Amino acid sequence: MAIIHQELSNWRWNELSFAEKMWNIWSEVSRALRAKENNNQARLDWALDRMLELFDLTLNKNLTFSQLKEVARLRESICEYFFGENLYWLDSAFLDKYFYYFWILARKRMQR
Repeated sequence: MAIIHQELSNWRWNELSFAEKMWNIWSEVSRALRAKENNNQARLDWALDRMLELFDLTLNKNLTFSQLKEVARLRESICEYFFGENLYWLDSAFLDKYFYYFWILARKRMQR
């Protein structure tokens, strides 16, 4: 698969906090959710590719054990939602609430 986030894969991704990485992942998840709701398969495929790339970039970097578990389980759950039978009963409202706290943490860091 071609690298979509060229600027992030080189060095920038390493400089982001965990909360900022999660917020970036959420931006792609939310794009995928909107595309799925609008039955736009081309946009859905593009957003899913970008989302999975960000998950993979995050999992390849230095994480604590708890962060690694969090990202891996989240990736599994979201993939199950989009590609499987949604065994974890995810919906956009739950995901909004889940990622909201990462947004708060990311904003605090950016304000420093």
